[in-house]
Amino acid sequence: MDDQLSRYRQSIDNIDAALVYMLAERFKVTKAVGELKAKIDLPPADPGREARQIERLRTLAREADLDPEFSEKFLRFIIDEVIRHHQQAKRETRSGG
Repeated sequence: MDDQLSRYRQSIDNIDAALVYMLAERFKVTKAVGELKAKIDLPPADPGREARQIERLRTLAREADLDPEFSEKFLRFIIDEVIRHHQQAKRETRSGG
């Protein structure tokens, strides 16, 4: 039983590591998007895109047998953080910094 629990926990640890690296990669790309938006004077948030992304993720969650409500909360948390970064990039662009 302890061996099985150890294997499960090792798998969870591996998945957690992959999630961290995937999030880091995602934020590298969204940082570049924020810088571009600031440069060409687009708003930090895009509610239409956000709604489409949330619906797409909810569909994927249902297909993966994951609670769509959970996936939406998770994505909303990420989107809110991205918007905060985009707002910061816009302020830095305006101040020349």
